[in-house]
Amino acid sequence: MRKTFQLQVEGKHPDRLLEAIKHEIRKYIKRERRRELPEGSDFWDFDCRFGASAETAEAAHLSALTGLIDGIVKDAGKQFYVEILAKPGKRKPRPAGEPAAEEPPEEI
Repeated sequence: MRKTFQLQVEGKHPDRLLEAIKHEIRKYIKRERRRELPEGSDFWDFDCRFGASAETAEAAHLSALTGLIDGIVKDAGKQFYVEILAKPGKRKPRPAGEPAAEEPPEEI
């Protein structure tokens, strides 16, 4: 997905437009994750770029996109560019002797 989203469209409420944009991005990610994985891959990884325009777009993490979008809206931007490209990923095995992620302490 390579797309420039307009944040001010005549006849549409800006908050509803923002929700629709975020929904479209999430829907694209879900659709890409449903695709069949190539042989030897474990999951779909995503290369993302984000910016006010395609020329100024910089690399960003997938989980940071909604925060970046909210930042553009907060700064009263009129548009933003997002690029999300799916690629197959392979998980690296955990080195021997390394513990799994720490479990949170139990609450009483």
